[in-house]
Amino acid sequence: MVNQKRSFADFLRDNPRVKHLLVLLGTIIVILLIVFLWLRFYTHHGQKLPMVDLVNKNIDEAREEAEDQSFNLIVTDSVFVVGKKGGIILDQNPKPNAEVKEGRKVYVTITKYDPDKILVSELPLLYGNDFSQKSVELKHRGLLSKIRGKKYDAGDPNHILEVYYKGSLIIDQNVIKGGVSINKGDELEFVVSDKEGGEITIPELICYTYAEVEFLLQQHNLELGEVTTKGTIRDTAAAFIMDQFPPFDGITKVPMQSKINITIVSGQPAKCN
Repeated sequence: MVNQKRSFADFLRDNPRVKHLLVLLGTIIVILLIVFLWLRFYTHHGQKLPMVDLVNKNIDEAREEAEDQSFNLIVTDSVFVVGKKGGIILDQNPKPNAEVKEGRKVYVTITKYDPDKILVSELPLLYGNDFSQKSVELKHRGLLSKIRGKKYDAGDPNHILEVYYKGSLIIDQNVIKGGVSINKGDELEFVVSDKEGGEITIPELICYTYAEVEFLLQQHNLELGEVTTKGTIRDTAAAFIMDQFPPFDGITKVPMQSKINITIVSGQPAKCN
């Protein structure tokens, strides 16, 4: 084995042209390897990659994913969205699957961590307006609506009489707490008008005629009950009321649509003079 190596070395010393040829061949191989590696780096440097889909992902997780793909994530805006946690990506530019170069900046819009606030003074006019219509307007402003109760009112039903936020009255006929701040996504509670369920003070009917009482009871959302007659009555409409039940005292109230019983006579009672 040693003799073979020496013989080859001797051969190269004895044949300088072969030696030069081998050196030249080796040099060419090295140059080709360098060129190949450079071309490979050059063709991959700045190559286009498909943009990853970051929408609906948490911003921290998205940053890691973007860095893995050699993208640079930049937050340009934040928006409060009812029902969504903060830091969730809503939109991105470039869009998902777009062909972009390595190192490309990706601009994203995320959800806010803290809700926007609305002052009561900035709300639409609520008192005296239809609840259904106003609840739609409030929804567009990011506020929820709920009916907490009903109250008798002579006007149209389902109209707003009172507004509450977190248990406190903020709007009614006489009050508008304009400085109160409301978080978007929170719920307002309403008391709305109703034709039923109210109470009214018993009116005085004695000494009025039957025709007048019919009109008076209708105006008070009460009904005529049992009618008792005393003596002969030829014209009921012109008859006078001499007694009523429940009696009038100026204080007692009865529910709407309650019936009032009366006793009528043909002539005006003596106590009416």
